[in-house]
Amino acid sequence: MEKQHVPHATFQVRALNDANEYEWKELTTDEIFNEKRVAVFALPGAFTPTCSSTHLPGYEVKANELKELGIDEIYCLSVNDTFVMNAWAKDQNVSNVKMIPDGNAEFTDGMGMLVRKHNLGFGDRSWRYSMVVKDGIVEKMFIEEGKEDNHEEDPFEVSDVDTMIEYLAR
Repeated sequence: MEKQHVPHATFQVRALNDANEYEWKELTTDEIFNEKRVAVFALPGAFTPTCSSTHLPGYEVKANELKELGIDEIYCLSVNDTFVMNAWAKDQNVSNVKMIPDGNAEFTDGMGMLVRKHNLGFGDRSWRYSMVVKDGIVEKMFIEEGKEDNHEEDPFEVSDVDTMIEYLAR
């Protein structure tokens, strides 16, 4: 997927408007990626152990470091709906990372990162990975080993924020 354009997708989000009220909004991949250098990390699910204890918090805490290394925006993507992603962001006190609810798994499938987790009762989910995207083109991907359907393990070795920072600092 490196050196290729990200798949086009439209995400249904509930976002705060100027009156501080939630309203439905469509967020497209063009809005997220065009004319920017973006860090994205994708994970199996909001409120899950590794995602909540390490993956999301790592990117949140080191957001300024990523921005100093040329990242314009940081996104967390999961095959969850916007209500779950918003609740998780609130629970985690997230302010530096933007959430992408890929509820229909359209983007995840287009990235080739969709896995079936039916054996765990999760349905279809994203495999854990991170990437740097510049103007819609995947510059670099960090994909966890062992991607397969119904995999019970959830490796977390290369999609972490420190690996991303190491790459950006080169």
